[in-house]
Amino acid sequence: MSVTFPLERYLQIRSASGASFSPDGRFVSFLSNVTGVAQVWQVPVTGGWPVQLTFRSDSVHGAWYNPRRHELVYSMDAGGNERTQLYRLRGVAGNTDHRLGDGWLDDDLTRRPDAIHTFGGFNHDGDTIAFAANRDDPSRFDIYVQKIGDPTARLVQKGPGGFYTVIGWSPDDTTLLVLHNESNFNQNLYLVAVADGKARLLTPHQGEVQYHSPAWAADGKAIYLTTTAENRDLAALARLDVATGRLTFLESPQLPHEVENVAASPQGRWLACLLNVDGRSELRLLDVKTGKTSTVADLPLGVIDGLEFAPDDSRLAFTLNGPRYNPDIWLIDLPAGKPRQLTFASRAGIPVSEFVEPELIRYRTFDGRLIPAWFYKPPVGGGNPAGRPPPVIVYPHGGPESQYRPTFNSLFQYFLSRGYAVLAPNVRGSTGYGTAYMNLDNTIRRMDAVADLAHAALWLRDQRQGDPKRLAVYGGSYGGFMVLAQLTHYPELWAAGIDVVGICNFVTFLEKTGPYRRAHREAEYGNLREHREFLEKISPIHHVDKIRCPLMVIHGANDPRVPIHEAEQIVAALKKRGVPVEYLRYEDEGHGLAKLKNRLDAYPKMADFLDRHLK
Repeated sequence: MSVTFPLERYLQIRSASGASFSPDGRFVSFLSNVTGVAQVWQVPVTGGWPVQLTFRSDSVHGAWYNPRRHELVYSMDAGGNERTQLYRLRGVAGNTDHRLGDGWLDDDLTRRPDAIHTFGGFNHDGDTIAFAANRDDPSRFDIYVQKIGDPTARLVQKGPGGFYTVIGWSPDDTTLLVLHNESNFNQNLYLVAVADGKARLLTPHQGEVQYHSPAWAADGKAIYLTTTAENRDLAALARLDVATGRLTFLESPQLPHEVENVAASPQGRWLACLLNVDGRSELRLLDVKTGKTSTVADLPLGVIDGLEFAPDDSRLAFTLNGPRYNPDIWLIDLPAGKPRQLTFASRAGIPVSEFVEPELIRYRTFDGRLIPAWFYKPPVGGGNPAGRPPPVIVYPHGGPESQYRPTFNSLFQYFLSRGYAVLAPNVRGSTGYGTAYMNLDNTIRRMDAVADLAHAALWLRDQRQGDPKRLAVYGGSYGGFMVLAQLTHYPELWAAGIDVVGICNFVTFLEKTGPYRRAHREAEYGNLREHREFLEKISPIHHVDKIRCPLMVIHGANDPRVPIHEAEQIVAALKKRGVPVEYLRYEDEGHGLAKLKNRLDAYPKMADFLDRHLK
């Protein structure tokens, strides 16, 4: 089959995400990359033509309406350095027709470009914001509040170190709900008094317990969340009583899938929660008044995120992202409405019929365990001779505590149209399958996950689902480490590799990654005091002599998570040994490629690289 659409068309496919309701409920703001980088847009809840509200050269990461006035706060970094600042987007005097988006001004609220700021919400009067920032110590996030219009913020409390995040204000605005993320498998919730910074631990526990997605109940008497408390393997929906600390689980009997997200409506009528069903999302609505739970039907295969209720509880907005549906904002009119699509991000003229949905498969690994994976088969006639298995791109996700899920991937869809298959495994260590599975690769068991990925290649060969001489492994961040680990420990399996912002040396990675991330990463990978010898042993940089196939390396110069030194090391080592390596370095990017101009440069080169070595 001839290629109807070039890669550049696939890369022009747009997205819309991150809904926030205006205080009167008439508009929804969202982020869209129509201009090539994500900016803030606004659309009426009844639909219609959206208007653009920000015009910046860097990507906006989030935007939130003021609960009282038609203005927003948004966050943005510079060139991918992740030192996010907070900005106020307000209308000039006389700007009363909010439909037009005319007459908006930007104010820099935080004015500390050397620090990271994470937004924690407006108080209910809309005159003060809360945020966490590592202004005084790069390894520690502290809690601040700042009156809108004031030039400086007030320090409320110094944090305990690492990730310390404001979740939101209590309904009476006297207290902040704060999450301390000690690791991906252990968290705590605190109540911090706005007046004096005194903190109260809400979740005392023994061992490792996850507390995710906390949300205030409308009356301030409880917090809804998902948790693995009481020795649960799968996170479940629960209600935490603020006065007593008592935890009550709201699902009985225990569900066979994780509850991963919960949102409580402002007026107290509704709870919305998301189930992770082998990677796809299932949306449930609980009517708090009647106690009745219903599953939202008529939604395509995909992943839901960003649950957001209207101020009067009349609507629920969310982002839907599926293999055949690029990310868009959807709405449900409550109580009985059906889901409807609010935004229609461009598919660059490519018909939905061209997009392929994956199937969920499971394959056996070295110890007999079944590994879940999403498998995309190229359409019939995609350029592969009859009876010959196709070339396959095997994609290990990043994280490692993450999960490949059936979302839209324009690059995958392009490769499928070219006759490639794509296999995306969720090897041990992935989230979505319970705490025990997530912890199977911790520290000294790291290479068990690498072996799981190698068995994906063996499954392709044994099931004749892929040509064993035309397999490529491609991944980013921790997935980039997995690429390099495959090429150094299982070199006979692979014809090509693509490493994007990947780790090649765990020692230098832990030494140079952002200080606020170090302890969090050590909980997963191990620390240099106790595990240096092991980390050196498994680091791909010390096994470069085993790499046989060509490698492409892509990295952003401003990457604070996996500093570019990781790319420079592996590229230099391969060049020294005469191994074919292509290196793409982007000076205005961080941890990944956010800017369209850079994607338009990198991805065609990636496609040419794979075509040369697999086709």
